Amino acid sequence: MSRVAVIGGGISGLASAALLAADGHDVSLFEQSSRLGGRAGSWERDGFRFDTGPSWYLMPEVFDHCFRLLGTSAAAELDLVRLDPAYRVFAEDAESLDVHSERERSLALFESVEPGAGAALARHLDSAARTARIASDRFLYTDFSHPGAFLPGGELGELPRLAGLLGTSLQGMVEASFSDRRLRQILQYPAVFLGAAPGIAPALFHLMSSFDLEDGVLYPRGGFTTVIDAFARLAREAGARLHTDTRVHRILIRGGEVRGIIVSQDGVAREEPFDQVVSTVDMHHSDTALLPRRARERPASHWRRANPGTGAVLAMLGVRGRLPGLTHHNLVFTEDWDENFDAIFGSAPRVPEPASFYACMPSTTDDTVAPQDHENLFLLIPVPADPAIGGGGIDGRGAAEVERIADRAIAELAVQSGSPDLAERIVLRRTVGPADFARDLHSWRGSALGPAHTLRQSAFLRGRTRSRTTRGLFYAGATTLPGIGLPMCLISAELVLKAFRGDRSVGPLPVPAGA
Repeated sequence: MSRVAVIGGGISGLASAALLAADGHDVSLFEQSSRLGGRAGSWERDGFRFDTGPSWYLMPEVFDHCFRLLGTSAAAELDLVRLDPAYRVFAEDAESLDVHSERERSLALFESVEPGAGAALARHLDSAARTARIASDRFLYTDFSHPGAFLPGGELGELPRLAGLLGTSLQGMVEASFSDRRLRQILQYPAVFLGAAPGIAPALFHLMSSFDLEDGVLYPRGGFTTVIDAFARLAREAGARLHTDTRVHRILIRGGEVRGIIVSQDGVAREEPFDQVVSTVDMHHSDTALLPRRARERPASHWRRANPGTGAVLAMLGVRGRLPGLTHHNLVFTEDWDENFDAIFGSAPRVPEPASFYACMPSTTDDTVAPQDHENLFLLIPVPADPAIGGGGIDGRGAAEVERIADRAIAELAVQSGSPDLAERIVLRRTVGPADFARDLHSWRGSALGPAHTLRQSAFLRGRTRSRTTRGLFYAGATTLPGIGLPMCLISAELVLKAFRGDRSVGPLPVPAGA
């Protein structure tokens, strides 16, 4: 039995700890915060409970597969609710649209907005579903250490199409088939979930449209903290020890091999020996703060060229009374879409004005997240990844720029949702800015999600599961492969398990009989 240290208590760390402990390893997980969850955290006050990070439950088969590897299922662990509508789209000077996660309803919606768009969407979704299947079978559940990951398998005829998708932007692909601004935005907005802009994300990622327009958007009743709690419990039941309020300062390496870590708790530092280390924290932090210079995975020049992805200002709002103009998920889009993304990702980054943003109101689905006759409202406003924008605070006491960004989004949402007195009805307010992501999560340049999924930062170019430089060192999480999002983080944990086993296959692990 090998001794394994897992650094970071987010979902990838918890899943890694659970899978490795269930596989017979002696696992200890270390989380610097007082609470587990990482980006998928929660905050509670005055009867409100907010998810502070991920809020879209997509790719349910990935969650279920990971649970089944641990001898259970998503249905047994979570109370999942299918959202209808999946989300609502607000656009400047245009009627709002409700998007439903059913193919025929999606086709009908597109056709009602733009003649011919229904047939175009059918082709788009067919391509998205084919691409998603190939990705799952060939590219997601592999660390690309086996040459078979680069071979087409039974998909030889798909190679020209896949090459075309890699050579075209998501924006270019969508704009070639759709004219209405709102329809274009619906199909391009998933790029933001990848930390990128539609103009720099490869068209390959149109596969995400099959998840929200066809497969369905779910919600775990009780919030995403229930997902974290489930994996934490499963890790403990498998024998893993989960340490909070414990910071890892260094990964110890001797002779090119992991020897342990240096941790501190209550101001007291100690060295602990381990045979293997799995770092699930931000890759830049692992590389530049936890590893000695000789063991770093990437040169400094890599970080100077890399795209950190989008930053974000978050606003958690407790609102008195109801907001009938909003549904669970809401997207508020500006008319000047290109200008919005240029402000965030262009050569002269700046806070976009006005800004497109996302508003989540889980209280429309879940009465446990807010007091009676109140709404739980969470805003995410994409901004450049720049800690200089500042950090947030409670009741307006954050950095002036962060509070100003939140105020503008609240004012715009009040107009779009038909609730002109929204600001006056806010009884609880907390903001978070890029400086908080940098400080609390060691997020490189205050990125909210992780490095953008550009062509140069996707698949085997994104990172590795097994260290190039050090025996016994492994990586998981949103900043390495396969990438951003809770499903990808779960897959990254499975890739760690496969690496420990020496399994270089390109697909998901088989589920144990009876699971």
